[in-house]
Amino acid sequence: MFEPAVLGARPEGSAVTGIAAPQQAAVSAEVAGQLLRLAGCHPPEVEVQVDRAGPLRVDPTEETAVQAACGIMHVHGRAAGHPVPLGVDYASATAGVLAAQGAVAAAFARARGAQISAVRTSAVQAALLSVQQYVAVAAAGGIEPAAAPTGRRPPFTSRDGVRFEVETLDAEVWQRFWQFLGAAHPEISGGWWPFQQRFATARCDLPVRLHEVTADADYAGVRAAAERSGMSVLAVRAEPEAPAELPAFALTPLGGGSPGVPQATGPLPLEGVTVVESTRRVQGPLVGHVLRLLGADVLRAEPPGGDPLRGVPPLVGDCSARYLALNRGKRVVELDIKSARGRDELRGLLSGADVFVHNWAPGKAAELGLDAGTLVRDRPGLCYAEASGWGTALGPRPPVGTDFLVQAHSGLAAALRPGRAEPSLMTLTDVLGGLVCAQGVLAGLLHRVRTGRGCRVASSLLSASGVLPRGHSPRQVLRAADGYVAVSGPASGAFSDVLRTGSADASTASWVQRFAAAGLAATTVQEDLRALAADPAAQEPARPWEFR
Repeated sequence: MFEPAVLGARPEGSAVTGIAAPQQAAVSAEVAGQLLRLAGCHPPEVEVQVDRAGPLRVDPTEETAVQAACGIMHVHGRAAGHPVPLGVDYASATAGVLAAQGAVAAAFARARGAQISAVRTSAVQAALLSVQQYVAVAAAGGIEPAAAPTGRRPPFTSRDGVRFEVETLDAEVWQRFWQFLGAAHPEISGGWWPFQQRFATARCDLPVRLHEVTADADYAGVRAAAERSGMSVLAVRAEPEAPAELPAFALTPLGGGSPGVPQATGPLPLEGVTVVESTRRVQGPLVGHVLRLLGADVLRAEPPGGDPLRGVPPLVGDCSARYLALNRGKRVVELDIKSARGRDELRGLLSGADVFVHNWAPGKAAELGLDAGTLVRDRPGLCYAEASGWGTALGPRPPVGTDFLVQAHSGLAAALRPGRAEPSLMTLTDVLGGLVCAQGVLAGLLHRVRTGRGCRVASSLLSASGVLPRGHSPRQVLRAADGYVAVSGPASGAFSDVLRTGSADASTASWVQRFAAAGLAATTVQEDLRALAADPAAQEPARPWEFR
């Protein structure tokens, strides 16, 4: 069914086309097709185009160029102190998710009377969406991490050779774990801040002594210390294969018939749809962010005093740049869901909502009486979406479900760096997890307009990690006098010939010209996120889809 440049086709012949390089188009096609089948929307009702750069003035030709030009190599490489390409086709895969979102959103809008016949997105827009938090921080004056690492990043290695990741969001758990392993206070306290901030900085320079104490303990001893302290510990899988038979999201119909869905009210496919979210960190807020960009009215329920992330520097006015990157344009109400009054307030908000999204800890929804069955019974037709770390894959009491543990356990870390599995400190699965959950919500809305019934949508970081096809075309990064150049393809004879004719003081522009003359695609690596933020080409359009 799938050709390298075709995502799918309507029976009438209206094609979902890609005019990007064949490898990029094939990856986007594979991902989009998978998600459209899950949504019951394959073949799509509208023409869907995934091209090189969409309406942006940037014109890279394929995945390597997109990663280089849009800041991905820079952010992923921060932990190493220099740009590093991802070992998977992340931008192309994310573009496939956006394509599927556009197709399902268009189908939903058409069922409500909208006249949409086509949607367009691109790998560049997908890449920019994936780095938007880092770009927002840079634009607000955030400090760029020093080029050279000043410590050692995770993962750790035990005495018996097991490489592993650790995770906690609690400083006391961090302290107890390292004390049990024999670390002293200075290195324990010195490691907590970079460890906690790695989600924001894509860098984690830990005291070397922490690596030394894990190297003095067998993995069984590490696990014992984790059990006693409450630390989550998981070995890094050496095999890159994605989780087997784990769908990106699962949709379960709930309830009987519901009130009719309102007619389309504007040019965006979700206009007239109301979303309530109770989320934090990256994955959950990104769901609402995507739905808002598609036209939904998003109401964000925050704890009394507001989301703590609001005050994390750098600030734009009186609010965190990172917070605004995911929550700008949402309405906010503060309520305490731990109290009976707060839960009643939330139910009141949901009485007029079409979608509810949360990423609470496992078991919390049932404990609060805010589970899917209860809320869909109260609000027939509600699409109830839960975005978790692990879903049910690791049982009722899983480890902390954060990005880096999921990368380690899912095989993604091994795919990113073949031969030495190592999670990226860029929040890859957080972003994919939010996008996949949003796709599940769109599938739920389409289900409602087709059947009149509500549903529960379940997705996780683990399930989202499986969306990324493993394997990629080789990529090279070359240091120039004024920066770095990324080259598509293996270190071939032509590549070596260009290196022999160059010199150490050659500029990036000179290297790009030399490679082009040899028939090799090369792109200057974007290392200045402030410049990327200031570039009008990176800001328009404001949404990663165009509908017509």
